[in-house]
Amino acid sequence: VLGQTNAEAKIAWPGASVAVAELLAAHEGVLESVFPTKAGEPQGTPAPISFTVRSGLKPKARVAKPRVIIPVFPGSNCEYDTARAFRLAGAEPEILVLRNLDAAGLGESLKALADAISRSQILMIPGGFSAGDEPDGSGKFIAAVIKAPIVRDAVMELLKSRDGLALGICNGFQALIKTGLVPYGEIRDVDASAPTLFHNRIARHISRYAHTRVASVKSPWLARMEVGQVHTIPLSHGEGRFTAPASVIADLVKNGQVAFQYCDAAGAPSNRIEFNPNGSLEAVEGITSPCGRVLGKMGHSERTGAHVAKNIPGDKHQPLFQGGVDYFA
Repeated sequence: VLGQTNAEAKIAWPGASVAVAELLAAHEGVLESVFPTKAGEPQGTPAPISFTVRSGLKPKARVAKPRVIIPVFPGSNCEYDTARAFRLAGAEPEILVLRNLDAAGLGESLKALADAISRSQILMIPGGFSAGDEPDGSGKFIAAVIKAPIVRDAVMELLKSRDGLALGICNGFQALIKTGLVPYGEIRDVDASAPTLFHNRIARHISRYAHTRVASVKSPWLARMEVGQVHTIPLSHGEGRFTAPASVIADLVKNGQVAFQYCDAAGAPSNRIEFNPNGSLEAVEGITSPCGRVLGKMGHSERTGAHVAKNIPGDKHQPLFQGGVDYFA
């Protein structure tokens, strides 16, 4: 017998012992100056946001198997996981690759995307690093595509005339923010007072799991969730820090547009980097449009499966996609 486990957070041997926290700090401290694990944190503790009124939104036409269009931009890397998640939820996903080698190919792709949106009930913008997150900001290429007149008209017709839904995760969330689809529910130019997603407070890319708390059930996407429910969701991004003027955040909270908050395992929202990895204000992880039909979030809810991250505790199945499909049932 070389040793025995015990309930104390320390390693002990005859005549001495060392706390596990001390060992961990020594291990992480070796490269802390090169790959930092800590960063400055906002002061205070975010309050839990709880909006419990469901919208009751229903589409004009029911669809047994809603169609989901998933455009793939240069740098997108989540389209297969996303299509699988929608397929398991009962939808019929379609992946459309945009071609941008020349002007003619891009023009044809814009027309194909507009046509695909017109025959779909859901627009899903997947995660990734579109155009390498250049120039100077993630999601700009996707936003430019969405703002193209032919695509803009198709998106607004989907949302306003056909009561369709839209979802953006990670890079997709960044594009929704830049187009105004969240938090305004329409494609528009945004100014300095609009919410944005800035570089992570740690000043580098993060790739890890985090706990998120359901803060609202106003959106159809949240129909299968309850306020206060905690999920453990993978994150992978360099620009995910939600920022906005305090008055804007207050309005989002009042309107039930804050969908999720970063939190600890017990569901308490936090500014601590181990729970709020990008340093988002008020621990905001996702927001919706005023009506709730459009939702954007940083966490990759599509990256789940029976044998995924089995060594990480927590509820890793967030019924986001089922909520979107149920809306049309």
